[in-house]
Amino acid sequence: MSGQAAICLIEDDPFIGESLCDRLQLEGFSIDWHETAPTALAALRQRRYDLVISDIRLGRDSGEQLFYTVKAENRVLPPFLFITAYGSIEKAVTLLKLGAVDYIIKPFDIDELILKISALTDDARTLTPLDQEPKLGMSLAMRRIEATLPLLAARNASVLITGESGVGKEHVARLLHRHRANADQSPFVAINCAALSESLLEAELFGYEKGAFTGALRTKPGVFEQADGGTLFLDEVGDMPPPMQAKLLRVIQDRCLVRVGGEREIKVEVRLVCATNRDLKAMVGEGTFREDLYYRINVIHLHLPPLRDRTDDIPWFAQQFLNEYFALHTDEPAKQFDHSALHALIEHPWPGNVRELKHCIERACILSQQQTLTATSLLEMEGDPTRETSDLSEKLGERMALAEREFIQQTLISHDWHIIESAAALGISRKSLWEKMKKFDLRAPQEG
Repeated sequence: MSGQAAICLIEDDPFIGESLCDRLQLEGFSIDWHETAPTALAALRQRRYDLVISDIRLGRDSGEQLFYTVKAENRVLPPFLFITAYGSIEKAVTLLKLGAVDYIIKPFDIDELILKISALTDDARTLTPLDQEPKLGMSLAMRRIEATLPLLAARNASVLITGESGVGKEHVARLLHRHRANADQSPFVAINCAALSESLLEAELFGYEKGAFTGALRTKPGVFEQADGGTLFLDEVGDMPPPMQAKLLRVIQDRCLVRVGGEREIKVEVRLVCATNRDLKAMVGEGTFREDLYYRINVIHLHLPPLRDRTDDIPWFAQQFLNEYFALHTDEPAKQFDHSALHALIEHPWPGNVRELKHCIERACILSQQQTLTATSLLEMEGDPTRETSDLSEKLGERMALAEREFIQQTLISHDWHIIESAAALGISRKSLWEKMKKFDLRAPQEG
């Protein structure tokens, strides 16, 4: 953290403003607190700040208008971090697209806010400028990754992208490729290593000669040759069988390959980007992934957090997917989200990450009869089979418990609440009957 960073805080709530001032001063920041937009604007004209923290709603004024005013004066725009309620998330996303660096949603966790402030004051000026449309999301984590891609593109080091399924690893790989100097003239080739058997994977990676095996009616270059001069993306590299790992390592080291059934060495020059949702380091320890290959492909490591850990991205992605759908279906009237929809999307855990969110938005666009998408219309169509199975199991368990209670109660009544006779009739021990009576709160009439 930059201990002397100067922060302009604009907050009209005296309780929140004073609390933030006290905490930020304890963290070593220099704070100027303003309760109105006009006094804050005057201060911004007089002093250069490392960060501006502003509530979007400031009584009769707004942090939004203050931002527009500072931007329009052609001054050096300090990083703006907005504090917003759920009802203003769309406005905050618009501000991010116009150059703000982040936002945080009320009610916020003060420690989370301190982490954001520390990161922004340390390296905000290294982030990708947001006057251009971001490609990976609005969260600080993804903007940091996006900011590194032009630097990585200038070098040919291997890149390993890790993260859960659906977080967008191939999207990052494609964006990295587009930053290459000759991206338009060079190929990007992708292959899923988990989708093919070992023999098919070898043929797809390295190609094969005519007659190399039954069905090889012609010579076919593999993806290494197809990607020559460009980028080769190996998805799910952690699922590659050990024998193939050795062959891949050889090609990476020697920068040449031999097709299946061939003898001639073929030189290849590719930018290798690998991806996996598995823990390769742990696999190295278990002996299921080669250590030398791990270090060859892990020169640069980019880890993509799951969507549930970067909720700032959820409204942005949702709006992107909504726009994309209606850009392709121009004959349909466009839909929009209401506040309940955005709230529900942020609260949902998204185990399938960005891919699941995209499918959810597409389903809602197709199936909803309303022009405004609500929380109900989105998440009822989200189609979580696990959740449905869980609900059915709970209902079945309740029905079974109720039936068991009624059966035991009728048995007790028919035997005048004699425990020994009732237990024998039920085929259980006296102890088990006592336990079930306690569980179901069953007592003889004279006890109740």
